[in-house]
Amino acid sequence: MTDQTHEKLKKIKQSFRLLMNGVASRSMRNKGADYKINWGVSLPDLQQMAIEYGKDYELAIELWKEDIRECKILATMLMPPEQMPAEIVDIWMEQTHSQEMVEMACFHLYQHLDYAPVLAYQWMAAEDDLHQMAAYLILARIFSRGQEPNERGINEFFDQAASALESESAGVRHAAMNCVLRFADLGEDYEKMARNALCLDFL
Repeated sequence: MTDQTHEKLKKIKQSFRLLMNGVASRSMRNKGADYKINWGVSLPDLQQMAIEYGKDYELAIELWKEDIRECKILATMLMPPEQMPAEIVDIWMEQTHSQEMVEMACFHLYQHLDYAPVLAYQWMAAEDDLHQMAAYLILARIFSRGQEPNERGINEFFDQAASALESESAGVRHAAMNCVLRFADLGEDYEKMARNALCLDFL
């Protein structure tokens, strides 16, 4: 770590004390958010910090190493998507233990990776809930941008989504359903395919 990055990291961690929200922190802890330190800093405050520091690969890497909620969220905001190798994504996902962090990483970073669709289709077939959730969050964003899957991708999506919609995890079910809705939004033909493949009467 360079001296400059070290100073930035130190300044960021000190600033969390000024922005801490004890009520929010306790609420998240009571809901199962498991971090060594959780200052309860709001997302708008973290987004403002991200604007101040800008994209910074080395700072993002160092922030993620801290077992602090705010550091990890800020890391997803500062990491330049074009510089993030798949190996680092795998490490970050292995070290992700909460639905909130999955949502933050997918929204701020993973959906913008050049290989995001590849990740999503790999993670849909994963055993654990957080990888599956991430897959559908990423695909929902991709579909929302109007990016259409090929025939093979469609068939695989339906196969995995059918299971995800029956998952014991409410987070996986919700993410999968939202993704199916975004798929249906691609056009009338896609809506019909989703309705027929997944037997969804409300589409």
